[in-house]
Amino acid sequence: MSRQLLAVLAAATCLGSGAMAQSLLTAETAAPNTTPGISIISLSEAAAKAGVADIQVTSGQTLTNSVQNVAEGKTDIAAAPFILPFLMSRGVGPYAGLGAEAGADLAGNLAVLYTYRVSVQGLMAYDSSNISGWDGLEGKTIYNGPPRGAALTNARLLAKTVSGLEEGTGYTGVQVNWGQAVKTMQDGSADAFILPQAFPDPRVAAALASGNMTLFSMPKDVFDGEAFQKVTGLPGTVAFSMAVADMGYGDGVTIMSEDDTYRGPATVGGDIVNVDMDFDMAKALTAAFIENIEPIYHAKASFMPVTWHGEVDPEVTDMCGANPMKYHPGAVAAWEEAGYTLPDCAK
Repeated sequence: MSRQLLAVLAAATCLGSGAMAQSLLTAETAAPNTTPGISIISLSEAAAKAGVADIQVTSGQTLTNSVQNVAEGKTDIAAAPFILPFLMSRGVGPYAGLGAEAGADLAGNLAVLYTYRVSVQGLMAYDSSNISGWDGLEGKTIYNGPPRGAALTNARLLAKTVSGLEEGTGYTGVQVNWGQAVKTMQDGSADAFILPQAFPDPRVAAALASGNMTLFSMPKDVFDGEAFQKVTGLPGTVAFSMAVADMGYGDGVTIMSEDDTYRGPATVGGDIVNVDMDFDMAKALTAAFIENIEPIYHAKASFMPVTWHGEVDPEVTDMCGANPMKYHPGAVAAWEEAGYTLPDCAK
């Protein structure tokens, strides 16, 4: 059974335990065991529970395409790392084919319901690969994400920032879609991996069947340095640190850090809709989310309670500054009725 069908069936199953949904919506997201995947699937459950909507979820998608589909009105809801609407608004990167004018017009069609930390980009390798850390990547083959999307862009940027290496000259990049990620990690196609992670990460847990692994923190001097500050100035990227003891890993995983703190760039984003979504629908969806952060979202996976669902501080959400995204007016109403204060720059 396909992941896409499983996600749709999960949403339909949720309907049986709640009030009859009033509307039919479509949604696209990443793999169902990732933070964006779980977030959208949880929204389908929360919306069904509240009698708001039946959301048919298609998972395992490349979010670059999903964001464009929402902007064009082809899909109602999508998970979106905030770097993607920024790139779309300028018609660059994966949206270069749109051009600046068309890209800006499309990006103007997007609005946010709520935000979360999508992942934390980092380096990992099997202990058997003899990778010593960020300084040992020259000439190696690195699996750094799918052929197109935010993960690949972020991985290349992180490698350059920490090691100074460019793909194609300093190392060889391997790109494989998320559905083949664990297999690619296990089959020896790459010496190391620069991938988005949750803590603990399901891909790492699955890959441990082939051997013990080490996760490498960003060096502290690079994390605190000027080059990385420029990286965190990009929309949808914030500095992240966590005590190694809180990362949730057990036997088989070693965390390399100078001071028992794991550091890296966090990708932040949110579940987005078209600005033309009905005010009441956007408000009801957001209210259903807020009401079910703990009973549904946090209960879905061991890493979900620490993914910043329910945060509204722009230092965490990155909802101001260069980020072109704003909250949908209906979402603003739901947040404020629930007692939250949103920054004016994000409305």
